[in-house]
Amino acid sequence: MKEFPILYWPRKTTADTEYQLARKVINNATGVMPEVVTENLDFLQIFSENQNAKVYYPVFCESTGWWGELLGGGAVVTDKLIISSECQLMVIESEKRSLKPEKSGKNQLLAAEIYPASGFFKKMNSGIATIADMLATDAGTILALFSGKNQNQFINILESTGNSYLGCIGRY
Repeated sequence: MKEFPILYWPRKTTADTEYQLARKVINNATGVMPEVVTENLDFLQIFSENQNAKVYYPVFCESTGWWGELLGGGAVVTDKLIISSECQLMVIESEKRSLKPEKSGKNQLLAAEIYPASGFFKKMNSGIATIADMLATDAGTILALFSGKNQNQFINILESTGNSYLGCIGRY
């Protein structure tokens, strides 16, 4: 099956060296120049129209909350490409397509809702998971994305400290 790469680029493309580099990296990785989308993405629509689509989603240094729409959205991160010190591309595929055994990476992206209490942070260590992104909520909790290798250990620490596991949004 032929790959169908799509580069989502929420910034202006004119004279953007990271944009040009991203297109080049995708072309080198897939052998195909990506289609570029600058408007909001609808993962369900993209993957229903083309099950071989791969969305290359830029995560910039100041990006927060980019992963929220993946929770329950039928799409998961399957790889990560470094573009520059300011930008990395998350490779997103249909959840159905990504269930293939060869798609299993070691680093999992795990989402949780945590209370900002020291108990959780005292129990969590970098051997289990590290914080990739955090967002404060109006309810006083934190929605957080972690990168870790052992989902079961992560869930055990969450539950033992009264926090909630939201799901795994992929692995790379």
